Amino acid sequence: MTSPTDTKEQEVGFKALLEHLFELRDRLMRIVIALIGVFIVLSPFAQELYNWLSDPLMRHLPDGVKLIAVGVASPFLIPFKLALLVAFLITLPYTFYQVWGFVAPGLYQHEKRLITPLLISSVGLFYVGMAFAYYLVIPTISQAAIAFTPSNVNPAPDIAAYLDFTVAMFLAFGISFETPVATILLIGMGVVSIETLEKSRPYIIVGIFVIAMFLTPPDVVSQVLMAVPIWLLFELGLLLSRVFGKHLERFKVEKAEHEAEQTIHNSNLPVTAGAAGAAATGAAAATAWENDQYIFEETTPVQSTDDEAFRPLTDAEMEAELERMDVEFKRMEDNFRKEEHDK
Repeated sequence: MTSPTDTKEQEVGFKALLEHLFELRDRLMRIVIALIGVFIVLSPFAQELYNWLSDPLMRHLPDGVKLIAVGVASPFLIPFKLALLVAFLITLPYTFYQVWGFVAPGLYQHEKRLITPLLISSVGLFYVGMAFAYYLVIPTISQAAIAFTPSNVNPAPDIAAYLDFTVAMFLAFGISFETPVATILLIGMGVVSIETLEKSRPYIIVGIFVIAMFLTPPDVVSQVLMAVPIWLLFELGLLLSRVFGKHLERFKVEKAEHEAEQTIHNSNLPVTAGAAGAAATGAAAATAWENDQYIFEETTPVQSTDDEAFRPLTDAEMEAELERMDVEFKRMEDNFRKEEHDK
């Protein structure tokens, strides 16, 4: 039999779920309205948009040759399809803004500080990747395709096929230009370390060329044009990870603190500053020793007897703690190397 307390808790939970669903509906409606509004504005310019899109190909076609439309409704539908895609790209930042507004309240503060700049930069990098494809990759592929066309063949691509080709190129290069964001995110989340990525660089480069082979048309030119930028962007991600290494380490420590708090809370133990700090320090130390290929033995954290209530560390205290840990790790490493040298 359900008690009145359980019934009240279920009602509260159901009400909270409905509020989230209503908020999600409102945000989706805003995204759709914005998309439709921009599409309506762009619709009168649909023909001009397609002329602009086909310009990299038209520059390399023989004189007097134009694109063809195989489908009956293609001359009418394809430009409007392009206008809808352009409207989606224009409203993409607003879409991410609405998604972020729905997700952000459920994130910790340190997670927001990491994800917010990465989210903004990811949109910019996606646009840069599309621009790279439009101004360099598509003209290069078009020129090569026309140059190697047999003399008894009249090159006249279909407008629908060309749109599909350009959209595929935009997506491939837009996503591939997110490599720095993915690299920084993986390092920041502690999934992989900078040292591990640097040691695996040869295998990563080979993997990049293999991925580029599947994402581009079956020609060496487009494969190289995709693989080389991804490689350089991967190196950029490593460089930025080192530049902002202190911020990433702070994120790891704060993440360890939250995990320690959650563990202690789930164990029905009082959360103290000493316990949370010790757990966070232990997690950070384990990460550092693991990077140096030392073996650690996990131990159960001892609950502190300090009566001080838990409070988050300030930025100054966090900075001091990181510096203290860094000095301690270096001292331990120097002692270990000295012992090895004496042996």
